[in-house]
Amino acid sequence: MAGSTASEREVRQVYSDLLAAWNRRSAPDMAALVTDDVTMIGFDGSQMEGREVVEHTLAGIFADHATATYVGKVRVVRFPTSDVGVLHAVVGMVPRGQTELKPDVNAIQTMVAVKASEKWLITLFQNTPAAFHGRPDLSQQLTGELREVMRASQGV
Repeated sequence: MAGSTASEREVRQVYSDLLAAWNRRSAPDMAALVTDDVTMIGFDGSQMEGREVVEHTLAGIFADHATATYVGKVRVVRFPTSDVGVLHAVVGMVPRGQTELKPDVNAIQTMVAVKASEKWLITLFQNTPAAFHGRPDLSQQLTGELREVMRASQGV
């Protein structure tokens, strides 16, 4: 990340914190990263509107499901304005109790963060399946890329 700006590092950190909060299964920590009027669009197309709804919905998901752990890689961060950051990333998921990615739930994520009172918060987050219909080579390529991220994070 040499040459990145402070704003880029901060936006990347918000995204990293979001994945870490998910992986800890902490709805309050995730909600603390979003604006009051956030829109979050889930893998299945479901939508959550507002910080309170995000926290309540995620608390229920974490209580009722053994959610998988995210492995993510930021592809690009850009700034349409100095106080708006758009981040594009790819993610895979490792089911609880397993050590390998589950390729059929790889996804493309887009996050829009806004800077308010010197703090970056997420105002839009979308998680889209990386289905690559009819292009299995792209799915395999993405899974391989995410496996490299996993290996690097484990120091292998």
